[in-house]
Amino acid sequence: MKSDEFSFFNQQLAAMVRDGIPLETALRRLCADMRRGPLRDELQKLEAALAKGTPLREAAAARKLPVLYRQMLEVGAQSNNLPAVLTMLADHYQRRHVVWTRLKGLMVYPAIVFFGAFLLSCLGAFLLTEVLHTIFLPGFYGDYNEQAISVVLWLAPVFLAVVGLAVLIAVSLPAVRRALRWRLPAFKEASLAQVASALALMLKNGVPLDNALALLERIERGTPAATEFALWRQRLASGLGKFPELTARGRLFPPLFVWTVSQAHEDLAAGFQNAAETYQSRANYRTELLLYSALPCSVLVLGMLILAQLQPMLAIFSRFMNSMVE
Repeated sequence: MKSDEFSFFNQQLAAMVRDGIPLETALRRLCADMRRGPLRDELQKLEAALAKGTPLREAAAARKLPVLYRQMLEVGAQSNNLPAVLTMLADHYQRRHVVWTRLKGLMVYPAIVFFGAFLLSCLGAFLLTEVLHTIFLPGFYGDYNEQAISVVLWLAPVFLAVVGLAVLIAVSLPAVRRALRWRLPAFKEASLAQVASALALMLKNGVPLDNALALLERIERGTPAATEFALWRQRLASGLGKFPELTARGRLFPPLFVWTVSQAHEDLAAGFQNAAETYQSRANYRTELLLYSALPCSVLVLGMLILAQLQPMLAIFSRFMNSMVE
């Protein structure tokens, strides 16, 4: 299911649960209108598990649903406010659809240029290498040997292939995306906003701060955030109660985040809600900036790569012409 369809699905699910319809009944009704596919099968299995009395946390953990979706369902179960979590998920997947659609539109031309540059680089390196092997006279290379020249000619195609492979790995492997989520601009701000929203939601519904942090620590296992949450819990258990004391000397959560939460004083739920709104706005701004800069930056980089490959070719051709004149 596409992100926009999944967003609409969660909007309907939130509305039905808010109206008092049991989650398993709502899932059954919505799945009946969905087209067949892996997502529908997983949601039907989730509905069947809930109908048997399995807790939402266990039922969701056993399903092959998106990681964020499973995590936020667990937050909804912990906070006893599932409609709010589903609405938040609907907004998230709608923003994701809008950003991804715009990014695909902007990157069509650079992708074509990138693929064309790779093919042209391979063809040029192959043809010029064959020419060097068969036509040029002995001693033409001067201080350079033939093998070194061939290696230089193939540097650009190899570099383009490595860059393309790295992008594919980053996009296709969830583990890589999860590792980069707390390190790349825009993605880090979005992660901060999601964490703040989850904490605000749980605290508003009476979940103790220690329990909320324990849940987020388990959800973020394997990321730098899990280490921060564990440290916060240790300081909370030692008697430190003010938020700046919990986050002292932390590296992941920036001073603006700490200051925004601290401005609410004892009302941490309101502070986390303010932080969520602030960092969601920053994430939207940085996403817009990345989208608008993606096209010119990619074209500039590809142009530099093409010029870098042409330089040794032109140098070889110039040396060849000079040898012919002599």
